[in-house]
Amino acid sequence: MELVSPAGNMPALKAAVDNGANSVYLGFKDETNARHFPGLNFSAKNICKAIDYAHNKGAKVLVAINTFPQPKSWQKWEEAVDLAADSGVDAIIVADIGVLDYAANKHPQLARHLSVQGSASSIESLGFYIDNFGISRAVLPRVLTIEQIKEICSNVSIDIEVFGFGSLCVMAEGRCMLSSYATGQSPNTYGACSPANHVEWIEKNDTLECRLNNILLASYQKNENAAYPTPCKGRYSVNGNTSYAFETPISLNTIGVLDQLIAAGAKALKIEGRQRSPAYVAKVTQAWRLAINSISQDSKNIPQQAISELNSITEGVDATTGPYQKEWR
Repeated sequence: MELVSPAGNMPALKAAVDNGANSVYLGFKDETNARHFPGLNFSAKNICKAIDYAHNKGAKVLVAINTFPQPKSWQKWEEAVDLAADSGVDAIIVADIGVLDYAANKHPQLARHLSVQGSASSIESLGFYIDNFGISRAVLPRVLTIEQIKEICSNVSIDIEVFGFGSLCVMAEGRCMLSSYATGQSPNTYGACSPANHVEWIEKNDTLECRLNNILLASYQKNENAAYPTPCKGRYSVNGNTSYAFETPISLNTIGVLDQLIAAGAKALKIEGRQRSPAYVAKVTQAWRLAINSISQDSKNIPQQAISELNSITEGVDATTGPYQKEWR
């Protein structure tokens, strides 16, 4: 199984590659990618350095161009595809049909992966992207069971990539609206869920307030872990009751079902977290490298070291296998 790690910047890319990632995924410094945060991503100047470093270590570079262009900004997405192709990346990860069409016609030699933002979760929808845009891989939304993933893998002609670790999203992939209501900037077009310029942390007595565009999302005590301020993971008081109204900030951690994902036919496992630190990327990549190597050696026993490492860095209050093992339909 291919291990795909996040690379928000050059130090994170090096951390991923040096600790066993087969591929890294990154974005350009604009709204064409879904992690459009200050201090992250790659310019035209340093993308070639990143590719050289990864390729010299035997790793691939995948570029996420996975947001949705608007009519007035279409040229920026064209330029992102052109830059990726001219730089020599191994594949682009795309969500928008128009961008896929442009890439397939302008750069047919460039491998095209369907982003999770494309929300393709059935054999029929994946067939559409295969037939019309020649995609070679699809990243599945985090809404399917292992049995459903197995059915897809058995009936499509492309590689399937699944998320293995990181943040969970309450919305259907590629269909988030809450952040745009709060800030006026949609993650689907601007590229950032809760843009940093709208985020505020305010200390009041013994609490830490988390605000987004002056909307109070949560108030934390000193001994509590604070989640990144997204509206879907806010903790609200309603009629005297304080709780997570949409989703508890909890991490996806599939290490306990890794052997089942491999048996289902998934060819790649993705770690979420281009906004994370190089130290985080190094630790997570190293743990998953150890786990995948153990499985590939015909053993279903995951080393306790890998399990402990991942448990120590999960976001929020807990971890879950999410929908992969859901019993409800």
